[in-house]
Amino acid sequence: MRNPFFNVAKPKATMVNSYLKLKLPLICTSLLALTAVILTVQPANSAAKDNAMPNCALTSLEGKQTEDLHQHHGKVLYVDFWASWCGPCAQSFPFLNDLNREFSAKGLHVIGVNVDESAEDAQSFLAKHPASFNIAADASGQCPKNFGVKAMPSTYLIDRNGVVRYTHLGFRTGETKKLREMVEKLLAE
Repeated sequence: MRNPFFNVAKPKATMVNSYLKLKLPLICTSLLALTAVILTVQPANSAAKDNAMPNCALTSLEGKQTEDLHQHHGKVLYVDFWASWCGPCAQSFPFLNDLNREFSAKGLHVIGVNVDESAEDAQSFLAKHPASFNIAADASGQCPKNFGVKAMPSTYLIDRNGVVRYTHLGFRTGETKKLREMVEKLLAE
């Protein structure tokens, strides 16, 4: 006679766990794809009413007054908010260096705005990922609020008239061609 305890059906919880193990990679991949679609380059609509560039008084990492974004009227601005703890920020720096080298003589001004609480964290990051473009900080945290920063990095492309034309959240190397095209378009206007 067979022991009835050895022939017990799997409990429903175990069946659910087995199902999730099979489907979890598919679910994760779907969520990542959805996030990528949501975080693609898009026309600006969150920075400010009428898309005018918010005014920000930025400092050096040492806290000295460096620049006001409005002093660059007549140039195309690529304002990139970044942090030392942000992996995609590290990936973006070679691209930003290339943009700066290629287009600064044509009227592009690249500004990397650090949002770290500690200037030492930012300096350590820059030692590993050098920047050939302007680096600024906003110790008050007001500038990211004014722009409506929602992710790291967050990029705002601003035309020569001070209008935020494009917003880009995150950074993936596969998107550099589109970002470069938008910079070229604004420079050609």
